[in-house]
Amino acid sequence: MNRIVFFSLVILTTFLMGSTFAIGKWGMVYASPLLLIASRFTLAGLILAVFVKGTRKPHPIKRTDWGWMAAIGFFQTTCAMGFIFLALRTVTAGETAILTFINPLLVIVFGTVCLRVRYRLQQWVGVLFGFIGVFITMGAHLEFRIGTVFGLLSAVTWAIATLLMKTKGHRYDTWVVSAYQMLFGGLFLFLASFLLEEPFFIIHTYSLLLIIWLTLAASIVQFTVWFYLLKKGDPERTSAFLFLAPFFSILSGWLILDEQLHWTIWVGGAAIFLGIFLVNWKLESPGWWKSQRVAKDAGH
Repeated sequence: MNRIVFFSLVILTTFLMGSTFAIGKWGMVYASPLLLIASRFTLAGLILAVFVKGTRKPHPIKRTDWGWMAAIGFFQTTCAMGFIFLALRTVTAGETAILTFINPLLVIVFGTVCLRVRYRLQQWVGVLFGFIGVFITMGAHLEFRIGTVFGLLSAVTWAIATLLMKTKGHRYDTWVVSAYQMLFGGLFLFLASFLLEEPFFIIHTYSLLLIIWLTLAASIVQFTVWFYLLKKGDPERTSAFLFLAPFFSILSGWLILDEQLHWTIWVGGAAIFLGIFLVNWKLESPGWWKSQRVAKDAGH
């Protein structure tokens, strides 16, 4: 793929990913948090489910397989996204994004403890930088805020969903898993909304436009572009660009919501970005480099 096209698509998908935090917080003026994202992911899941049904991709048949789809949807969409929007009620979009995007670091920890996966020293150094960054980010505020806990819980449940995807999600096409996990997660969120909050939705031009944006741009387009990049490029290298999402969240929170930018957010965020980068980035071996040189010379 052309480098300009690749990086343009990277900027697009990470911008959509990051700006969702600020736009979602704006949307909570017109709807309760859980009902807002329940509507978003149920609609997105339905649209994608119709799409994958038309492509005749293999679908789950056994109850156990549907159960795994529901489990992934519960942790990835219901819990992770639900905790994000609950966190946005008391902390800024930038802080929520920084806390949420430590999930690649938690994947390393959980993978080692639960799945006995062995990781490189470089990745453990990344985990160390990530947790230092979280400590610095949280150190700016002496008062206890429940939003910080929700932000951390979103990272924990997202990491659990990632491990479930690695162990069970590979059985089916990525689009099939994405469609049904969003649909299951959205339905669970509707249930959570009616049990855990006083749901409300104000019908307004802005509220409808925000739902359309969150459903089409921030969910379907974002997933489409991201999966395309993962398919066309090296997944580990491509995943390293996820550190751009919190940056766009901080920037969009400043532009859209007029959120203040504390120095600890920048310093802590930089440490977390470096940690995520080290966890995901795969260094090329000398043998790979030499083989590429030999192939290039042979071409001449």
